[in-house]
Amino acid sequence: MTFAVQGSLFDQHAHRRWLTDGAWIDVCPGWVAEGNALFAELAETTPWRSERRPMYERIVDVPRLISFNDLAAEPPPHPRIGELRDRLNEMYADDLGEPFTTAGLCLYRDGHDSVAWHGDKIGRGRKEDTVVAIISLGATRVFALRPRGGGRSLRLPQGHGDLLVMGGSCQRTWEHAVPKTTKPCGPRISIQFRPHNVR
Repeated sequence: MTFAVQGSLFDQHAHRRWLTDGAWIDVCPGWVAEGNALFAELAETTPWRSERRPMYERIVDVPRLISFNDLAAEPPPHPRIGELRDRLNEMYADDLGEPFTTAGLCLYRDGHDSVAWHGDKIGRGRKEDTVVAIISLGATRVFALRPRGGGRSLRLPQGHGDLLVMGGSCQRTWEHAVPKTTKPCGPRISIQFRPHNVR
């Protein structure tokens, strides 16, 4: 695969936004500097795999490629992922009380790739507050959030190098998605850091 990514120059200040029911998000544009090389290397070297899963009484292709890494049991798939995880562990030590231990990667090849509304509720996220950090590399895509059970949604553009962190009750009381788009767009890689037993 060959991808070209235009770099972004943004302020690196995180802003916390409180939602409802104890949920919050932090948004930090341009948190990863020099992300072009990392994007290209991850796109080329990650062992991407496709998945199929049941949906509406049939088996469908998951509309993105994925890779999952248990950082407590194996080296990170790229040295920069280990460095980013260490930085996030320092930043969110008070919120987490424990380290991030996994790195999930998703490759959205174009605007047809997406992820449907959901919360990361497999494991402890179903009953406990937790923190999930997402780094975006490549093309800008909308990251949408809405209250579970209905309500007004937020549509946050995630650009190259941006960091978005969901915390508190966010996985239980809110849902998030990366919707499809008909606008022409290039590939995007998201890196999701989670603590132990949160998926």
